Amino acid sequence: MQALVLEEKGVLSLRDIDLPLTVGPDDVKIAIHTVGICGSDVHYYTHGRIGPFVLREPMVLGHEAAGTVVEVGSAVKHLNVGDRVCMEPGVPNLSSRASKLGLYNVDPDVRFWATPPVHGVLAPFTVHPAAFTYKLPDNVSFAEGAMVEPFAIGMQAATRARIQPGDVAAVIGCGPIGIMVALAALAAGCSRVFISDLSSEKLAVAEQYPGILPVNILERSFAEVIAEATGGWGADVVFEASGSPRAFDGLFELVRPGGTVVLVGLPVEKVAVDVAGAISKEVRIETVFRYANIFDRALELIASGKVDLKPLITGTYDFADSIAAFERAAAGNTSDVKLQIRLADGT
Repeated sequence: MQALVLEEKGVLSLRDIDLPLTVGPDDVKIAIHTVGICGSDVHYYTHGRIGPFVLREPMVLGHEAAGTVVEVGSAVKHLNVGDRVCMEPGVPNLSSRASKLGLYNVDPDVRFWATPPVHGVLAPFTVHPAAFTYKLPDNVSFAEGAMVEPFAIGMQAATRARIQPGDVAAVIGCGPIGIMVALAALAAGCSRVFISDLSSEKLAVAEQYPGILPVNILERSFAEVIAEATGGWGADVVFEASGSPRAFDGLFELVRPGGTVVLVGLPVEKVAVDVAGAISKEVRIETVFRYANIFDRALELIASGKVDLKPLITGTYDFADSIAAFERAAAGNTSDVKLQIRLADGT
């Protein structure tokens, strides 16, 4: 079947490719409807690697997805043909030590869509374990269903932060993940979330949400804004969501004594960290890699209406125009937050 294939760094094609579609007893077959373009997809396209994950052979892209169940394995009880679903793209080895500890996101054996050598789902159909497939409520569209995956990262970050009601948070980076983190922090109980970026367009998108306060660091220092807003005390929680090495300069100036810094963005190269600055405030440092045991809760928050992700979808392309969609994503337009590709008609 035809799929969007990353042939090598910088080379995409829409072509036929053989993908495994055998439905086991615990699996479901899904007709893909909508797939979001993630920063990692774009990075594989432009660089051919992310850290230790290196593109060595053609790979189908896409891991933020929603669709419709078209076949159900004999042992599956909670899903039926015709159900609209979203899918958690990482499948761990459930017998691993990491999985038994509830940390299946860091299982060395996890198979994650569109991470070499595992194919993604920018194709008409995929087969996936039913245990990692979630039925969409009627009020959640396919487009929103494809947003559950990136929002789950925000939820993981907020969970790792151990937010207390009324906390003040600061988020560095107003890209898709930064905004997702800010929304998750508000949902977790933060009273205010300051978010910084260089792009006034992206900050304007974030500003639509009550409780999110944008700061353009071309106009004013983020540390100055946080100090003024907190009486010089600092933010209770600081999320680094940009992945930029420059974000680590003065990072611990933003956080209060005894506060928390959560590292969400993934720098391409090693960065310098002010260890003395962290120690002098006894800052707790947490890290985030994908998510675990959180996908269903992310979906519930979206379905409840407490988190509206629709304003973040800034462009939708037909499957036939997938290469153009990736070219736009790689261009890094400042007005873009989340681009999606639609493979089927429907809501």
